[in-house]
Amino acid sequence: MKADVTTLDAQKAGTVDLDDAIYGLAPRADILHRMVHYQLAKRQMGTHKTKIRSEITGTTKKFVRQKGTGSARHSTRKANLFVGGGRAHGPKPRSHAVGLPKKFRAFALKTALSAKAKAQQLIILDKAESKDGKTNILRQQLDKLGVQSALIIDGAQLDEKFVRAAHNIARIDVLPVQGINVYDILRRDYLLLTKSALTSLEARFK
Repeated sequence: MKADVTTLDAQKAGTVDLDDAIYGLAPRADILHRMVHYQLAKRQMGTHKTKIRSEITGTTKKFVRQKGTGSARHSTRKANLFVGGGRAHGPKPRSHAVGLPKKFRAFALKTALSAKAKAQQLIILDKAESKDGKTNILRQQLDKLGVQSALIIDGAQLDEKFVRAAHNIARIDVLPVQGINVYDILRRDYLLLTKSALTSLEARFK
């Protein structure tokens, strides 16, 4: 599959060959859904906690006599029946992570890349660099490309000035190639890959 390479100034800078095994797969919404669920569940903290009756501070003295009150027989105010008492079967700290095989995760990433390519929302950049790190200049360049919401993936090392320029632009994310993931790809309208990122991805999936 052939794709045009463009610069940040919207000038054509040649063409590249995209591997059909990475960018030409059929859309699979079920695969993407499972992968996004995997990512979001893994990042969930799971630190929610309520106290049970043994953890409540208070006396354990029996506060009513056993018989003669015409009411229920209670032993302590710390029971979950009372206000201020412990909670029965409340949440405890735990991991929400679910398991997915490594091959499945790799396939999901290929599927996300293919989905962007099929929707014509994949742009190949010559390079992602900024001379002066000015946000306004980068915003104008992205406007020329027709991009308002995008994930920009560069090589293993990011250009510091480019990252600084993109930091203050809403809905523009910049990641190194090792940080590429399905959730961030899908949450933005466009995916911008540099030639360096393309090379790294092809090597990753071999």
